[in-house]
Amino acid sequence: MTLKPLSNRVVIKFVEAEEKTQSGIILTASAQEKPQIAEVVAIGPGKIEDGKLTPVTVKVAQKVIASKYAGTIVKIDGVEYTILSEDDILAIVE
Repeated sequence: MTLKPLSNRVVIKFVEAEEKTQSGIILTASAQEKPQIAEVVAIGPGKIEDGKLTPVTVKVAQKVIASKYAGTIVKIDGVEYTILSEDDILAIVE
């Protein structure tokens, strides 16, 4: 099954949380922070403003930083994705 977002929606998949600190201490699941860096999986066509289509800025496979608690979480084929508005993407990681 594939997801095809509408309007200026973006489907992202968060990268795994760090399991170790830089000094090598292993973190328990409850101590790990929710990751903010995600990979763009799919994008919508864009938003129509004043009768013109404004395309989505991000591209598939880019790494982005998204708001921590934005969007709707869906689980498809055992994989967790988040569908959010492009406005909830804060930055592109280069």
